[in-house]
Amino acid sequence: MGLCMPKPRDDQDDSDHNVVFAGGNVNIINTKESWDQKLEEAKRDGKIVIANFSATWCGPCKMIAPLYCELSEKYPSLMFLLIDVDEMTDFSSSWDIKATPTFFFLRDGEQIDKLVGANKPELQKKITAIVDSGPLP
Repeated sequence: MGLCMPKPRDDQDDSDHNVVFAGGNVNIINTKESWDQKLEEAKRDGKIVIANFSATWCGPCKMIAPLYCELSEKYPSLMFLLIDVDEMTDFSSSWDIKATPTFFFLRDGEQIDKLVGANKPELQKKITAIVDSGPLP
């Protein structure tokens, strides 16, 4: 299972580095406000959120990014978010991210599941289980 540990941040401006990670219906989160807004939107629309805490320098993150984008297109009933741990260091720390990628599954802003590492079959299994469990009560 692929994991990357956070590395020290340098101050290079690589603002277009999310290109590899973004696509499909994946929403890039780069402020606390955009996080709150998307969670509110998901709650209103009855969607479960999958939050991918990732890093551009992380090999396993790059490996699973195309699948994450593909799943976001396959399951429009879910909301897929991408958080760069280097851009959102304080926010990521508040989620106790110890390795990337880390996926959180949220219902009404509350964690219902978690997956650490670039485990493609497990990510697909967890998403399928959520979709199969039907709409929110």
